[in-house]
Amino acid sequence: MVPTQKQVWTFAKQFSHAVAGEAPDLLTAIYQVSKRPKGRVLVDYNQNAWGRTLASVYSVRPKDRPTVSTPVKWSELKRGVALDDFRIDNVPARVRRLGDLFKPLVAKKGRFRLEAYL
Repeated sequence: MVPTQKQVWTFAKQFSHAVAGEAPDLLTAIYQVSKRPKGRVLVDYNQNAWGRTLASVYSVRPKDRPTVSTPVKWSELKRGVALDDFRIDNVPARVRRLGDLFKPLVAKKGRFRLEAYL
């Protein structure tokens, strides 16, 4: 079964609220800006809404010092990261050093079966 866009969005919404509930001091799934708690990271389920576009992995943002959408390890997040850690001039060396951290997510084996949760 291939999930419909509505099923993917519904799953993403439920998942984002569950994740935000696990770390309410850090995360939120409240989409309306005026109701969103300050200082929280939005787990944005609406990026799964119909017609939305989003930056894909390793996409470059148009800035003076272009940053790159880069997968990270949990250990890096715990240690702390900054946007400047992921620039167009340093990400290629990072990928050579660590490998492509996104690669397991596109592997044919071990993929997450979304339909089991719909």
